[in-house]
Amino acid sequence: MNISKYEQRVLHVLAQGGAISFKRGDNGKLQDVTCVTRDGHVLNDCTLAVVERLKKRRLIRSRGGAAYRVTRAGLAAVRAQLDQR
Repeated sequence: MNISKYEQRVLHVLAQGGAISFKRGDNGKLQDVTCVTRDGHVLNDCTLAVVERLKKRRLIRSRGGAAYRVTRAGLAAVRAQLDQR
């Protein structure tokens, strides 16, 4: 599966325990998204378009109105990266 660099970054953060918080508009669609790492930092590469593509490919999912998390398919799609700490 071809995954862009930005999608890969977001999946990597989610695989390490991050989450995507969101706001919905009056029509029920996503209006604003914020990707937060497990340390509490905000990832700027996470845009609404990236989240929509990951949702469409079923690599992330929200259960019961909670924050978006990575799915098993998302874990399988993410490539290993060094953590620059």
